[in-house]
Amino acid sequence: QVQLVESGGGLVQTGGSLRLSCAASGGTFRINSIGWYRQPPGKQRELVAVIYNGGSTSYVDSVKDRFTISMDNALNTGYLQMDSLKPEDTAVYYCSIDLTVINSVPWRRSGYWGQGTQVTVSS
Repeated sequence: QVQLVESGGGLVQTGGSLRLSCAASGGTFRINSIGWYRQPPGKQRELVAVIYNGGSTSYVDSVKDRFTISMDNALNTGYLQMDSLKPEDTAVYYCSIDLTVINSVPWRRSGYWGQGTQVTVSS
């Protein structure tokens, strides 16, 4: 059974940094893409950054040049390095992984969500 576990959120001052992690377990995978989303209080969830197998990345304009998405295929883990944090970055951050389970017959491709981690940036 595939599970995602997020870690790394917390409270930080404006200008500080945090690194979020999202680890997949419960099978042998090929990761197709990893996305990080956030949901500020009272607002809709938005896609912040995505990375595809092969390394291409995309960011929402508000985090470009401040956030860096990456993944380690060997560890089945995705990361979001967040620098120069601002109060408007305060939100619950969720990871979403599109993966293919390759130790099953037939292979199964599906998407999974992490449990969410709170990021709070104080002014």
